[in-house]
Amino acid sequence: MARTLAERFAQFATDLKFESLPNAAVHEAKRRVLDSFGVALGAFDADPCRIARSVALGLSAQRGATLWGTRHRAPLDWAALANGCMVRYFDYNDTYLSKEPAHPSDNIPAAIAVAEAMGSSGRELIAAIVIAYEVQCRLCDAASLRAIGWDHVTYGCFSTALAASRLMKLDAQKTRQAVNIAGVSSAALRQSRVGELSHWKGVAFADAARQGVYAAMLASAGMTGPSPIFEGEKGFQKLVSGPFKIAGPFGEPPSPGNEYMINSTSIKCWPVEYHAQSAVDAALKLRAKIGDVSKIERIVVRSHDAAVDIIGSEPEKWTPTTRETADHSLPYIIAAALADGRITDEQFAPARFNDTKLLELVAKVKVERDAKLSADYPRAVGNILTVKLRDGQTHTLGVDHALGHARNPMSDAEVEGKFMSLAEPRFGKARAEKIAEWAWKLETAANVNELPELLEVKP
Repeated sequence: MARTLAERFAQFATDLKFESLPNAAVHEAKRRVLDSFGVALGAFDADPCRIARSVALGLSAQRGATLWGTRHRAPLDWAALANGCMVRYFDYNDTYLSKEPAHPSDNIPAAIAVAEAMGSSGRELIAAIVIAYEVQCRLCDAASLRAIGWDHVTYGCFSTALAASRLMKLDAQKTRQAVNIAGVSSAALRQSRVGELSHWKGVAFADAARQGVYAAMLASAGMTGPSPIFEGEKGFQKLVSGPFKIAGPFGEPPSPGNEYMINSTSIKCWPVEYHAQSAVDAALKLRAKIGDVSKIERIVVRSHDAAVDIIGSEPEKWTPTTRETADHSLPYIIAAALADGRITDEQFAPARFNDTKLLELVAKVKVERDAKLSADYPRAVGNILTVKLRDGQTHTLGVDHALGHARNPMSDAEVEGKFMSLAEPRFGKARAEKIAEWAWKLETAANVNELPELLEVKP
């Protein structure tokens, strides 16, 4: 009989050797770890991050993991949740675009939590991160979940369960059971990302990661789960994803030099939903030609179907009332970039997205579908911006690959610069540089025990 997908995932996760990873994959993993620390520190004080941390602070575990910013050790699954909220909440962590979009660095806080508890080396952590990226991104290539009402974080239960199982050194049989347990309760509703958005938009994957780690914990103790979880009569493909075929190395480890999915993911340059990244680039470049935004009569942005569906079609996107809606609003993001000449956390404060004059500019934005941009997606994630001024002048600019896209990658210096801009205000330059040094040398770390001290936020 053909092996089930859960069996193939489990074999891949247990067999992959750090030594077989190409240098490029190892390096990209370190870049993602550094980027994750930066965006987590930037979001440390945000309400949902504070809420999740406050709940987790009430739970202790002798063999737990540290809540970032504290010295408190919480149960592994709760550490994955609390730390995962920080990485995701500012919508500033990396992205993979395919049939289903994803933010695969969401897996990193869960992997680090388990690595800390298990005393894993930096090499083992990197291998687990590469495994999580491989599984989540391949699933995103296989089937769209949002098209049928499920959220992309659903795939995260599987990827984090496999990363956690690898770090716990589970054999293939127990790893398969972790996948089974994760899958049976994995499906998350897409309502998290439609209409007026809430805290949960940035928390949903952290919760999926909590479920994945929890599944691995149970499997490590001998718990079994329903099988076959993907192909079964009432399994994942029948009830959630629909039938799919999955590409990738799920049978035996890829040979050295093969491309890993982590190399195809994109780091964000701006703290907004990824489909708006190139629109921000275009708006900031056009701003120099436009000058005073009061001269603007109309703004038209032509975009691909994914962007229109996710961030450019609902009426809430023209009158955002929450940060979560604002950073997922193509018209608001473009208007703020043109008006302010920058996109930072400041543009998503209530005082800014409630500003009457800015909302007047948002109302001038029209979003249109572009057939060519849709056909090019996701190879290109383009936006074409046209600004018509009251004096009749028209300025148009299209951008296909924003800085940070896999085809227009940020340099190491730019990735570190992004990290420093988020970490230095909280820790000062010397300590921020020490965190960066630790991340760049991750493969040499005997374990991750230095992290709690490096990341502690003192009153």
